[in-house]
Amino acid sequence: MKEIGRLVLLLAVVPAVVGPAASPEERARAVAQDLLEGRIDAVVATFDATMKAALPAAQLEGTTRQLRDQAGAFVKVVKTRSQKLQGYDVVVVTCQLQQATVDVQVSVDAEGRVGGLWIRPAQAEAPPPSPAPPGVRSLGVTVGTGEWKLPGTLTLPRGKGPFPGVVLVHGSGPQDRDETIGPNRPFRDLAMGLAERGIATLRYEKRTKQHAARMAALAASVTVKEEVLDDALAAVALLRKRPEIDARRVFILGHSLGGMLAPRIAELDAKLAGIVILAGTTRPLDEVTLEQLTYIASLDGAISEAEQAELDKVKQQMAKVRAPRAAGSGDEDILGAPLSYWRHLRAYSPTETARRLKLPMLILQGERDYQVTMADFAGWKKALSGRPNVMLKTYPALNHLFMEGVGKSTPSEYSKPGHVARQVLDDIARWVKLRRPRAR
Repeated sequence: MKEIGRLVLLLAVVPAVVGPAASPEERARAVAQDLLEGRIDAVVATFDATMKAALPAAQLEGTTRQLRDQAGAFVKVVKTRSQKLQGYDVVVVTCQLQQATVDVQVSVDAEGRVGGLWIRPAQAEAPPPSPAPPGVRSLGVTVGTGEWKLPGTLTLPRGKGPFPGVVLVHGSGPQDRDETIGPNRPFRDLAMGLAERGIATLRYEKRTKQHAARMAALAASVTVKEEVLDDALAAVALLRKRPEIDARRVFILGHSLGGMLAPRIAELDAKLAGIVILAGTTRPLDEVTLEQLTYIASLDGAISEAEQAELDKVKQQMAKVRAPRAAGSGDEDILGAPLSYWRHLRAYSPTETARRLKLPMLILQGERDYQVTMADFAGWKKALSGRPNVMLKTYPALNHLFMEGVGKSTPSEYSKPGHVARQVLDDIARWVKLRRPRAR
């Protein structure tokens, strides 16, 4: 059976008219079953106006058809779980298909309208986090001000300090402060592991998670500035003001998209002491995304006609990213993001930006990573090797989350509990501690 890649349908919110009232759980169960059994018109009828505009029936039909081709027909609803988030009942409906189990996440407003839909491989509920190392303290903080402020966690080592501090910058998607995926919390691992080694960290809810509805409503104009950069810079400013932190030794650690953007963050804040890049792509994101989808489709050794048709469709969409701006509307949706977002990001070169920087850099890569591959690491190496203040290192057994495994990495690997490898924690801590305050 093919591995099921993430099929992400973004949140959207505005009023619309719906039918008779149903509980959020009932509405979500009905939407999930109608979706997986192909009753697309019934699903779209529950959408609010923005969802109807952002997710046409034809696009939704194509997504679910691909899922049925890969995982088979709907069998039953296994369970539901829900939480309140920004005025919505967010219900996760776990559904059994013939060859896989998936989670259908449905966001339901107070009037029963569906303002968000997300299909993904079923994920085990994360177990309770392990206790913090002795003496390590975690404090609640707020990153930024005004309408986009974000809850965060400052994790401090044993002792009084002042400590070097590291801001953790997420990868793609609506990430929480721990960068949770299934039972894994790589950013919590980094925070606890670095604190145990004498280094403070600041992590925070990503804007696309904490303010998901408002960000989706603004999707046509959102770039990585709003998604990532502004909040990372606010987190750096907050860390410098803390009495427990040595303001001259504040670093950025970016993972995946955050790693790709780390040089840009450093370019915007010349006072940073250095940057750490974990699995940061050096190639255009549209090319990397197509490569990921092709890899997933080929995991069983063959690409079916249906899968090839979907890949060809993505290729056609991605060609518009590279085409002159007259080709394609800027708000056209491509894999859950507007064409304008892809074009804005393609115009940014992480390696060219990094070349212009003089600050120290640590660049780490898992050799089993299929999302950001050794081809991307080769880009960093080509651009920066020979620089005395740049360290590059790879780890043969590690995946995209910097967790150990064997064989080819697959999406299902992320559903297995793991932790960021101790060697990675040791290498980051050693590198940070060796970076002395920069002369002004």
